Amino acid sequence: MKSPEADDYTLAIAGTGAMGQGIAQVAAAGGVQVLLYDTREGAATAAFDTVAGRLTRLVEKGRMSAAEADAAIDRLHPVPTTADFAPADAVVEAIVEDLDAKRGLFTEVEAVVGPDCLIASNTSSIPIAAIARACKKRDRIAGLHFFNPVPLMKLVEVIRAAETSDAAVAALTALGKRLTRVPVTVKDSPGFLVNMGGRAFTTEGLRIVHEGVATPAQVDAVMRDCWGFRMGPFELMDLTGIDVNYPVSQIVWEGYQGDQRLETRPNHRAMFDAGLLGRKTGQGWYAYEGGKPAPGAPSPDHVTGAAPARRVCLAEEFLEQAVSDMVRRQDGGPGNGADEDAHDGPEGEDLLSDAPLDPAVQEFCEEIGLEIVPDDGVSPIVAAPIGQDATTIATICELDHRRLVCIDLLGNPAKRVTVMTAPGADPAARDALAAAIAESGRKVTAITDSPGFVGQRVAAMVANLGCYMAEIGLASPEDIDTAMQLGLNYPHGPLALAEQIGAPETLDVLKELHETTGEDRYRPTMWLKRRAMLGLPVHTPS
Repeated sequence: MKSPEADDYTLAIAGTGAMGQGIAQVAAAGGVQVLLYDTREGAATAAFDTVAGRLTRLVEKGRMSAAEADAAIDRLHPVPTTADFAPADAVVEAIVEDLDAKRGLFTEVEAVVGPDCLIASNTSSIPIAAIARACKKRDRIAGLHFFNPVPLMKLVEVIRAAETSDAAVAALTALGKRLTRVPVTVKDSPGFLVNMGGRAFTTEGLRIVHEGVATPAQVDAVMRDCWGFRMGPFELMDLTGIDVNYPVSQIVWEGYQGDQRLETRPNHRAMFDAGLLGRKTGQGWYAYEGGKPAPGAPSPDHVTGAAPARRVCLAEEFLEQAVSDMVRRQDGGPGNGADEDAHDGPEGEDLLSDAPLDPAVQEFCEEIGLEIVPDDGVSPIVAAPIGQDATTIATICELDHRRLVCIDLLGNPAKRVTVMTAPGADPAARDALAAAIAESGRKVTAITDSPGFVGQRVAAMVANLGCYMAEIGLASPEDIDTAMQLGLNYPHGPLALAEQIGAPETLDVLKELHETTGEDRYRPTMWLKRRAMLGLPVHTPS
């Protein structure tokens, strides 16, 4: 097969909708001869005009010289039939997401092109092997999945089907690079890499709202301000369209045999059925006017007129006392010195490990000007649990749940802090601490009781799903991170996110969620568990 670096390399594109036009633009700009074909009358010529117009506007914006644009336009050639694909070195199909239609086109193309011509599909959901089944020479069939809008989205997934040759993968990778994309090699599987990996971010957000833990605005604000995402899951769903992300969620979930890690929630289906599809309909999780957020959006901030707390107690003191009391009872009461080394016994160690608390809580309280005092029966009791809810912390530490206020410090608390209380908590304790946090210049989000708050849950699920993709060999750990950053604009790839949190801490969050909810959804991957246990980087290969 011809090298994609050849000066006369020719790419044929079947389907001239938004994706086909985008692929044509980057190919022509990359020095590749482009054949444009569409079954609709006049569509290929109209696509030529559209792409030529875009290239001309790039000149006007100073992003391309006039000579470069003219040369790129000269490389665009509308053709009336697939018979004109005969000189092509590669063909990319970008037609409707219909298996029979794609199989028919591939059979038609295969009868026309040379034996070394690559034939690739831009499908986002149909298995490549299913398309290739109708072909005679399957080793040259692969996926070349671009992202919309193609000129702006740098990622391209090179999908290796069961019979795709190494030479075909290498050639398509080289072609992707010539088109100035960043190619990642992905195993043929439901949703491929990005559409599969993106399920954790949205489905966990949906679950948190479904459980009444937080509102969409609160979830989005936490993921933006504390975890660095450009958009929260509900903003992202409204942007892509619920008519897109709900069906994709179902396809991926069904493709992985109902794996609970990928399962969405009834509130997602309800929005889809109601036609509340996001920006395109003016109403989704938020309201829109002219494609932009409408005024009066719900606030994620907890605002209170309460007087700020000045003194707090730490839950760690109650935990240490609970450990001492437990050991004393087991060893026959006071006077035997048992409490001097209470933490050294196996029972004490078990109780301490049952309540993973972030040691940064004392430093944070002192930073915002709170005096830390022994329990006075009045002041708020502060804890920063990792993976646990307020109810569990109150029970394990044997403290007054009415005064307990949990804060999430696992994300970045510089802009926003999530506070969480148990059922029956005294709102005065929460509001006093919230006022003290707000006084320090931070915003506060107040949620109901939830293992892992909001941010810990979403981040741990994103990280765990990334580890699962590495575990099943969907792509290399490095390609998984690259794809999720470029394809979804994540601040970190999922495995890098696990490293940022810490593999042991990520594992703690998942284990606590798994134990508290009893749901298989939160089971930690063996990939993450083994690396956390061995103290290895999460990217360490098997």
